[in-house]
Amino acid sequence: MKDVNVLITGAGAPGAPGIIKSLRLVKERKIKIIGLDADKNSVGFSMVDKHYLIPPAQDKNFIKEVLKIAKKEKVKIIIPLVTKELIKFARNDVLFKKNNIKVSISNEKVLRIINNKYFLMDYCRQNNIPTPCFYLVKNYKDFETAVFNLGYPKNIVCFKPPVSNGLRGFRILNEKVNRLDLLMNYKPDNVFSSLKEIKPVLKNARSFPKLIVMEYLPGEEYSVDVLANEGIPIIVIPRLREKLKMGISFAGKTVYDKKIIDYSKKIVTLLKLNGNIGLQFKRDQEGVPKIIESNPRVQGTIVLCTAAGANLVYLAVKLALGEKITKPKIKWGIKMIRYWEEIYYDKRRYPFTL
Repeated sequence: MKDVNVLITGAGAPGAPGIIKSLRLVKERKIKIIGLDADKNSVGFSMVDKHYLIPPAQDKNFIKEVLKIAKKEKVKIIIPLVTKELIKFARNDVLFKKNNIKVSISNEKVLRIINNKYFLMDYCRQNNIPTPCFYLVKNYKDFETAVFNLGYPKNIVCFKPPVSNGLRGFRILNEKVNRLDLLMNYKPDNVFSSLKEIKPVLKNARSFPKLIVMEYLPGEEYSVDVLANEGIPIIVIPRLREKLKMGISFAGKTVYDKKIIDYSKKIVTLLKLNGNIGLQFKRDQEGVPKIIESNPRVQGTIVLCTAAGANLVYLAVKLALGEKITKPKIKWGIKMIRYWEEIYYDKRRYPFTL
């Protein structure tokens, strides 16, 4: 089997080490990994074969620089890890194909739906896939109306921007939370607040941000890793998110849940998704799993699937190359605990570990 050069963006992303590790574990061929990032201190630079500093996705030269590096390094497959890059890659997919480079990604039209939490939930609601009750609001009056329509303060309510990641802009409104307990026993990165505390921030904002106000789901949360081929779901693996920090899974396990798998397959089929896709579900108070958002790219904790016998990162590479994929036997109940590890740099900026 021919060796292949693979380029990943966002080499400094929290999940990048596990994604790189997944590619390193491949035995059937040699994979040269090229890592790109906009941060010169990217941790992933110490783990790849070659690395390059690039401008951020919003820079007008982003695609030009990535293409130049990909051609120089004879890259065959690009796997984007950064959400903000996805639309740009999709928009320039033909350009990369002309240079015999395939980007593992869905098309631009689909990305604009699935990368927007409101569009995704609205689409799922129309297609009988369970969602929380939600409203899209564009001013403070509508925000307050939506909050009370959802039963606040008797009911807990949450809100978030339609487009964001890493819990940015997400808050849970709960009038019953013990504020002293939050102050003394929680780190200041908690997401709990109240309407009284949020009101002056939103009401006095120069430009009110679009927000989704939605039913709070108190049950277990799941990330689902899917490998799809132009709308055909090939492998679907739900992961229970047992411990979260800054929106990142620090403990979890693979679980077989037929409902979540079936809902995930339906979303993939309806939207004709492609490559590595992440979907997120949370259970309501009755235990019903409801879709809350998606990551239309490789998810940071996909390495847990690798440990469970399904190297979805490498299988996406094979899919992009047009190679036959043999479905792996998935080990359900594999548990993961994530921990911190350090990377060091010498005076020449050469990375090393202890």
